[in-house]
Amino acid sequence: MAGPLAGIVVLDLSRILAGPWATQALADFGAEVIKIEHPRGGDDTRSWGPPYLRDAAGRETAESAYYLSTNRGKKSVAIDLARPEGQSLVRELAAQADVLVENFKVGGVARYGLAYADLAPLNPRLVYLSISAFGQDGPDAAEPGYDAMIQGMGGLMSLTGVPDGEPGAGPQKVGVAVADLMCGMYAVSGILAALHERHASGRGQYIDLSLLDTQVAWLANQNLNYLVSGTSPQRRGTAHPNIVPYQAFATVDGHFMLAVGNDAQFARFCAAIGEPALAADPRYATNSARVENRGELVPLVERMLRTRTRGEWLAVLKAAQVPCGAINDLAQVFAEPQVRHRGLKVELPHPTAGWAPGVRNPVLFARTPIEYERAPPPLGADTDEVLAGRLGLDAGALAGLRERGVVA
Repeated sequence: MAGPLAGIVVLDLSRILAGPWATQALADFGAEVIKIEHPRGGDDTRSWGPPYLRDAAGRETAESAYYLSTNRGKKSVAIDLARPEGQSLVRELAAQADVLVENFKVGGVARYGLAYADLAPLNPRLVYLSISAFGQDGPDAAEPGYDAMIQGMGGLMSLTGVPDGEPGAGPQKVGVAVADLMCGMYAVSGILAALHERHASGRGQYIDLSLLDTQVAWLANQNLNYLVSGTSPQRRGTAHPNIVPYQAFATVDGHFMLAVGNDAQFARFCAAIGEPALAADPRYATNSARVENRGELVPLVERMLRTRTRGEWLAVLKAAQVPCGAINDLAQVFAEPQVRHRGLKVELPHPTAGWAPGVRNPVLFARTPIEYERAPPPLGADTDEVLAGRLGLDAGALAGLRERGVVA
């Protein structure tokens, strides 16, 4: 069955992570995503390895694991945008598209005649989304930016890491490029909103989305903790700023995450660890009191939890319906019975390796399930199909473009 976005055509002029993450989700949802890449090298992430995908004989392919993570379901068309002929081809494709996503530096696509102002007259229904580090205007608009620096500038690193005064103290970036990934998800929601609005107006529109805006916006409760109190939140390691006890704790043989979210759970937790009186102590009876007195409560909990193994505590606490969980590495994640049951690991047919692994989209549609049929494509794998099928170019025209280095 066709996906919910079947019939929507997306022209993807983005690379690295934020834009490709968005367009991969759109492809999962059933859109036809045409990824435009430079004929020499393509998306930068193709070479961001090792590791690289290997074929049945153990030989490395040209696709890195990083590239594979964010380009499923797309068609790769290799066009040199520096060539006027290449620009003309992309304009023709944009005239037929519903959505265009680009993440050039501010003003970069205008050099090629591919800015929104250039394309909207050709296709008034086009939803055009630009991703940049800092947005299309403002004092930093022309500056380049990558995820790690945005995590720093946008406040996330000030909240992440071991608290001051403890061993290993200092800011840390998150282990995946969350500024990019969250920007990609905001891009998806913005595009879907614009497509919905288009049903009423019949018109597309321009969307300006930046990594910095995204990073600041999704700090959620931490933003409001500051805006309400006037005090900047501090790093707390794995601890929660507004809930106690809600952090990683050590046991005899490893750590686990405890997430006591309300007073009833705290009472069950105290009973399970053999200290029911703690739940009646006015210093700890309510979450607000526990937050005020975390300095006394947390060391007490730490001493108690160091008396048994992680497996023992997980069994005891889960039986008491106290939220908790193992802190898994990725081998353990994909071995988790729940992860296996939910089918999060998928395999897609790949033209050079045979099969390529992937992780399914977390959205499960009841009537229009996502079909995982297209692995991230080799560079230029779909150039002829797209240009012939959409623009009507014959074999001779394609051969001429290839000889002139316009396409590959």
